[in-house]
Amino acid sequence: MPERTDQEHTRTSHGAHGRAPSRGERWQHFKDSPFLPATVLLFILAAAAGLFAGSYTYSMANPTPRHVPTAVVGAHDSVRGKEFLAGMEKALNASLATEPYGTYAEAERAVDEQQVFAILDVHGQDRVTLAVSSASGASVAQLLAQAGPQVGQKVGVPVTVKDITPMQPGDPRGLAIFYISLAAVIIGFVGAIQLSVHARDLNPLERIGFTMAYALLGSFTIAAVVDWWLGAVDLPFVESWLILALTMFTSGMVFTMFNTLFGRWAMLPTWGLMVLLGNPSSGGAVSWPLLPSVLGHIGRWLPPGASVNAQHTAVYFGGHQHAFPFLVLAGWALVSCAVFWFWRHRHPGGRAAAPAHAADAAAAA
Repeated sequence: MPERTDQEHTRTSHGAHGRAPSRGERWQHFKDSPFLPATVLLFILAAAAGLFAGSYTYSMANPTPRHVPTAVVGAHDSVRGKEFLAGMEKALNASLATEPYGTYAEAERAVDEQQVFAILDVHGQDRVTLAVSSASGASVAQLLAQAGPQVGQKVGVPVTVKDITPMQPGDPRGLAIFYISLAAVIIGFVGAIQLSVHARDLNPLERIGFTMAYALLGSFTIAAVVDWWLGAVDLPFVESWLILALTMFTSGMVFTMFNTLFGRWAMLPTWGLMVLLGNPSSGGAVSWPLLPSVLGHIGRWLPPGASVNAQHTAVYFGGHQHAFPFLVLAGWALVSCAVFWFWRHRHPGGRAAAPAHAADAAAAA
């Protein structure tokens, strides 16, 4: 029998390898390669960039009052009082939700309880005193203070504007509380991401414990830098520290929960909930009456909004703290911990328990 040439041998033995891969084989190869997640991330990051810019621009670029709770005392039912109120609503293009109070002291108490943003005191037909509260919302107070004298001039009533709860000198626009809350939120879930990357072998209880530890230490550092070092805001230190710690722990556990449910894509719901939706609607940079109405209501129920709310009251309205923001933060933290614990077997990482005979052998050695 004649021997086969080298070329024939090559075609016979390697023919299967020489054929072009099918479409299905190419797709399977692409799926198994790092190029698929990289390609998906290209589109996700592009969409996230647009959404990030859009969400903050939509809520903060052009703040407009819609519904401003206002206390009224004195002769607010007089002709001049009604004219002034109508003029203010027209100037602001918003509804002043007026609440009558019997005395000025009762109205001031409503401001301290953050039930109203301003006090309108009508002194008969002679003059009007407009008491704003910058600490309740610097942007709202600024709009009211600008509109009041202009409206008074139009209706022929002298208007005196005063600020009954001004901002602290180191934080004239009231943004420091928003910034420290934002820091706690972002470092909270970034810390959880880093634990997943660099401390992957932590068991569930250890992961919760370290999340709590970096929340306590990180929040202490935030409060110390802003108060003791920069002197921007005079914080009620222990209360502010613990609010920031609860915020940071909650944020970290929210990521851990999503990591349990969605694996490597956990950053998407975390970023969407905490940054795209939570921070713009928190009321920290723009007061709730100036936010789009839906965001103003949603923000109170999310961790960033609850953190800003609790911190704001602690700093400017001490003695009038509310339970609601703490319940919101605690609720998110408990739900996140419960989901993580119940499905902890799905969370990436953790150490496998050593078999009993291996432990005995190690002890004997």
